[in-house]
Amino acid sequence: MDPKLSIAARIGLNLVGLLGGIAVLRLGAPIFLPLIFATFLATILWPSAVRLNTYYRFPWPIACTAAVGGLVFFNAVVVAGVVLAVPRLLQSVPNPNNPDAQVEFYHKFRAQVEKISPVAINEETLPADPNQSRLFLTVKKTLDGDYLLLALMSAVGYLSAYLWQFILVLFILLFLLIEGRMLVNRLVAVFGPTRDVQGKAASALASMSKVVRDFIVWRTVINIGLAVVVGAVYQFLGLRQAWVWALVTGVLCYIPYVGPIVAAGPALLDALIHCPSPWYALAVLVFYTGVIILEGYVIVPLLMGRHMDLNATTVMLACLFWELVWGVPGLFLAMPLMGAIKSVCEHVPGWEPWANLMSAKEDPAHPRPRPHSTADLTLVMRKS
Repeated sequence: MDPKLSIAARIGLNLVGLLGGIAVLRLGAPIFLPLIFATFLATILWPSAVRLNTYYRFPWPIACTAAVGGLVFFNAVVVAGVVLAVPRLLQSVPNPNNPDAQVEFYHKFRAQVEKISPVAINEETLPADPNQSRLFLTVKKTLDGDYLLLALMSAVGYLSAYLWQFILVLFILLFLLIEGRMLVNRLVAVFGPTRDVQGKAASALASMSKVVRDFIVWRTVINIGLAVVVGAVYQFLGLRQAWVWALVTGVLCYIPYVGPIVAAGPALLDALIHCPSPWYALAVLVFYTGVIILEGYVIVPLLMGRHMDLNATTVMLACLFWELVWGVPGLFLAMPLMGAIKSVCEHVPGWEPWANLMSAKEDPAHPRPRPHSTADLTLVMRKS
């Protein structure tokens, strides 16, 4: 860049470059998303393939295929759980052809809300006559119309697109695993001919893959444990779709902050409608809040604190940015992407301040100022 350019011109060029990068990422999503997913999965499955090849003497292509087969089996179990849950969810929805069942559902909902509400329910909020309730009429119109059919068609479309993307990711993943050593060596050689530069590049790639692998593995282990605990308690409390909401919780907890909040809604509504007392919903809320706090402030820092050192501001901005670029897949990729970017910044000379900006740890070179005590203030006043 020309050093004679003014600060305003440099800022403008940087903003243009940033907007251009966002446009490229958004338009290239059909290419970038499968490649990134396959790369992250390759970092996870690489140790398994190496172990099969080294300890069990599997030929390298067979070892890679076996590792990918394990991923396919795990994904098939999750998809089967979702598919089997759909009929039970549809049974919980009031029958569009049975107006009496819809009215009964509304009266039950109103009675439960009236029991738990700290103020009296007036006729404007939830009137006793369902035909006077805007909420009831809106839901009834939705059920009577083509909304459910369109929703099912959209779900089928999403499922078919997911299967296609999953098959594409599997092929890319298999090729990355089989040719992984060769690709890494040639990628390192791109950064320069000297051993020093290649060594730094190899170190950055190794650190980045370790950060991504540790985060995804530990996040998956925590989410599975969280789903089991939540499902068991929901089943004990008598929720009709206990394990469905547990599965939803396990999946949505990959999304920081927003995911756990969204996952709480269906379970609360299930407890409010189908449990004998509305206080079951309060019990679900208290339990779920306690579990999420325990998971966020104890379990995650204990198991993942040394692997994913990102402050809350960076995580929130990353979620907003990658959701803007790639939508829902961007939310799931936000944390591992930022962990990988931070790891690269730590190994590139001159980029260390950016890594420190994203870090949650205190910078030793700039310690946090301690608050002034009364004695300190008195001493400063005397000196002045």
